[in-house]
Amino acid sequence: MRVAILSAEAVPYSKTGGLGDVAGALPKALKQIGVDSVLITPCYLQTKGEYLWKLAIDDLTVNWRGVNYRAKAFYSEANGAPTFLIDAPEYFHRDSIYGYTEDYERFAFFNHAALVLLERIGAPPDIVHLNDWHCGFAAVEIASKRMRSDYWRDVRTVFSIHNMAYQGGFDANELWKFGFSGEFERNAFLFNGYASAMKAGLAVSDTLSTVSPRYSHEIQTAQEGYGLDWLLRSRANRLIGITNGVDYEVWNPATDAVLPAHYDFRNLAGKRECKRALLENFSLPVSLEKPIFASITRLTAQKGIDLMMQVAGEILATGSYIVSLGSGAAEYENFWQRLRDYAPAQVGIYRGYNEDLAHLIEAGSDIFMMPSKFEPCGLNQMYSLRYGTIPIVRAVGGLDDTVQNFDRVSGSGNGFKFAEYRADKFLEKIYEALFAYYEPDSWRRLQLNGMTTDNSWENAARKYEQLYRFTKS
Repeated sequence: MRVAILSAEAVPYSKTGGLGDVAGALPKALKQIGVDSVLITPCYLQTKGEYLWKLAIDDLTVNWRGVNYRAKAFYSEANGAPTFLIDAPEYFHRDSIYGYTEDYERFAFFNHAALVLLERIGAPPDIVHLNDWHCGFAAVEIASKRMRSDYWRDVRTVFSIHNMAYQGGFDANELWKFGFSGEFERNAFLFNGYASAMKAGLAVSDTLSTVSPRYSHEIQTAQEGYGLDWLLRSRANRLIGITNGVDYEVWNPATDAVLPAHYDFRNLAGKRECKRALLENFSLPVSLEKPIFASITRLTAQKGIDLMMQVAGEILATGSYIVSLGSGAAEYENFWQRLRDYAPAQVGIYRGYNEDLAHLIEAGSDIFMMPSKFEPCGLNQMYSLRYGTIPIVRAVGGLDDTVQNFDRVSGSGNGFKFAEYRADKFLEKIYEALFAYYEPDSWRRLQLNGMTTDNSWENAARKYEQLYRFTKS
């Protein structure tokens, strides 16, 4: 089984969210179970030089918009698996990874260049695994190539949906510029009068996957399908949900190089030292008996920040700390700043993203908040479980699949979750968590349950291998 994975971002080379974590970890996990996989991703301005182990190809000629564009490809195994990074400064050397009016063109180029690279480096893959709208272009190109190319004739595609809210829409009149001029190709992209790269990937890929079983059902509804629920329902027999895994070589409190002290489920003493370090990092009074509520997220409406805004005062009234790491919408950034100004002895904020600080927050906090409106999978709740930090989540998508409500009587469960998107329901779970926190035996049981939950990538990788074999059959 030969698998090529295409992704717009991948840890450690690039990351803006969960897609980067998944695309970086899956190839390594596949390699560990014996699947021959290669990752292809752009080489951005932000990609650190030490990850570019060697220049593999300095003359990757990509016929693009009628011109032969000369790109390069670097080779690395910094993520634990063979990786090619396509270097095209015009498209990828920008101040940020996303956010440009021609993003659709940038990733259309990446897709085409990735397929040129695959032909250059060896025999055809059995599967090309495409991720999110950025890779919908390749799904159509491969489907077209099968009809006229021996190389691509037996290649099959898997298209993974990480977030239906982002669909890569653009003017359909642009399609011909990218070589999509045939009726089949145009029909694949056309959606409500414009072109959608997400719709194209959903329409023509051989099988579809998404990042949790619950989300695979949610996106078939009008509420979560963002106009494409009809297409997903029509392809339900080719759609499967596979919950993302956690790379325990990176996210493991027993070995995490970032932490000032290590710990595991047998001995949690190091967590207390991490809590001290976290409070000191945010210049907060070191009172280790008070609980720390944490949030690490993009500050967008999807993440339930408005619910956090409504309950923050109640949390502070209990004497607890709140720490937040993230950036995004100005209204949410301004809220956290105002909260910090109002209660500087209880609130710590970091505007932006800091990977080392994210690890310290997971280790040093007691309770992690993820009251998302929707969440395809979510990773931080699984990081929290491993680090003995108890998640409070809304029962949607992967949050519902990975967090089980704690039962004080039986001692089962690893966190707290609520269903309705309401602040009072969220607050009920906050109070339940605080009640358990001040009952040492209950809290220790909660931590033990979470830290021994197996969310490893090995489990997920074996399910992907089964999906690839199903796709190839």
